[in-house]
Amino acid sequence: MSTVPTPDTQVRVHIRWMIRRDMPEVLGIEQASFQPAWREEEFLRVLRQRNCIGMIAELDERVVGFMIYELHKHKLQILNFAVHPEFRRAGVGSRMIAKLVGKLSPQRRSKILLYVRETNLPAQLFYRSQGFKAIEVAREYYEDSGEDAFVMNYVVDESHAIEPETETASHRHASRLDH
Repeated sequence: MSTVPTPDTQVRVHIRWMIRRDMPEVLGIEQASFQPAWREEEFLRVLRQRNCIGMIAELDERVVGFMIYELHKHKLQILNFAVHPEFRRAGVGSRMIAKLVGKLSPQRRSKILLYVRETNLPAQLFYRSQGFKAIEVAREYYEDSGEDAFVMNYVVDESHAIEPETETASHRHASRLDH
């Protein structure tokens, strides 16, 4: 049984691909995190697309966070991202972002893009703390409210990138992203 962390206590989570049986816990996190929340049909529609991937963060076999992103030729785009309210500020979101950043390279996909509601200051601050920068405002982006979104991106630091010759083998558009 997983214990609920105290504020700012870091937990060690396992990050893996999302599977069908994760959906009830993912929906619970979604509903606890966003209004309006995605419905199961929306998750399934997005995840059926060939270029969309779902990942979850698991602690003691409990889903405590999830992320859905799209693969594009030169970027990754986060479509939906949430951490269970009981596990926020415990490093879960940072671990998931780090996993995604690890998929970047200057030679292929070199950035991560996302949209965040202008009123969602906690999400904006979280993404800034992870190295994202606001690059523009998408006017009236959210259909449910007409609210603007900040477009934020993370660009891989080429000075720390692996050179191609030394690299080893080991190495839809969503309606909104709130957090």
